Amino acid sequence: MKRNPLTDALLWFVLILGTAAFVFPLWWMTVVSLETPQRAEAAITGSGGIALFPADPQFSNYVNAVRETGSTPWMGFTDALANSIVITVLVVIGTVLSSSIVGYALARLRFRGSRALFLIMLGTMMLPGQVTMIPLFLLFREFGWIDTILPLVVPAFFGNAFFIFMYRQFIAQIPESLVEAARIDGLGHLAIWWRIALPLCKPVTAICAVFTFIGTWNDFLAPLVYLHSDEQATLAVALNGFKNQYGGLEDVHLLMALSVLTMIPCIVLFIAAQKTFVEGLARGAVKG
Repeated sequence: MKRNPLTDALLWFVLILGTAAFVFPLWWMTVVSLETPQRAEAAITGSGGIALFPADPQFSNYVNAVRETGSTPWMGFTDALANSIVITVLVVIGTVLSSSIVGYALARLRFRGSRALFLIMLGTMMLPGQVTMIPLFLLFREFGWIDTILPLVVPAFFGNAFFIFMYRQFIAQIPESLVEAARIDGLGHLAIWWRIALPLCKPVTAICAVFTFIGTWNDFLAPLVYLHSDEQATLAVALNGFKNQYGGLEDVHLLMALSVLTMIPCIVLFIAAQKTFVEGLARGAVKG
């Protein structure tokens, strides 16, 4: 079919406009983080207009923001960063492993009641987290897990309904001949899952890892509920504490600088996994 130049130009215009609408707030936040306190306050209040580039970049704002995070200079940000990294990595590993193995079992094992279990599992997706928050808190308190990372990490090793569904749909499309060949070679279900199914699920694994990483890294409610001490705080909680302590307009440049630092790992991960991530979304859209 012959392409219409006018239609192409209109599509490009819509794409550029949509991209600018999403990118501009991030760019503006970065610009404000590099401004002087006076210019940052003027940008926030609107009296100084919107600057696309900082007139005199103040990279020391990032150093000052890191130093002032938490009750202890330097250590507050370092502890929060280390806690966020440990929790996020463990949650990503647990979610990928548990969701993939449950998805394999639902796709390849035939037993009475498997379909009913699958439907019940999907039904749990309709329960908002606020409904189970209080029962889980009481349960974890009885276990003595409050103010530890266990309430944030352990549930990840029991699977996620959404990702189990994705793995199940993807693994069900693996040719049966490939699985039968592995069984002839003497592999059991665990070996088939680990050596065949999981490597073939790289697109789904990329989606699972990226979504889980972003959701865990930016999670504020769960760490706020279960982690009570400053030493156990994550970056999201530390950022909120920084806002409460330095929430005035005179310190908005430091708040923006800390927000940019918190956002960097998510951007880097998406760029690194972009190709596999988009491939997984495309396959899910086509094969469902």
